[in-house]
Amino acid sequence: MSNTEQDKQRTEQVEEDDEPDDWDKRIFSTGCSDENAKLNDCFFEKKDWRACKDE
Repeated sequence: MSNTEQDKQRTEQVEEDDEPDDWDKRIFSTGCSDENAKLNDCFFEKKDWRACKDE
C-alpha cells in the first residue's frame, strides 16, 4: 500500500469519528456537557481527579 492510500484511509477514519457516539449524545441531552468539559479540562491540566472536585 502506498503512502497516498494510507493517508486516504486515515482521513476517512477521522471523518467517521466526527459523529457523536451514544455517550456524547447522553451528555448533551442531559445538559451536563458544560460540567463535563470543565472536569475534563481540569483533569488534563492537573492529572489528578481529586484536584478537580470543585469542577
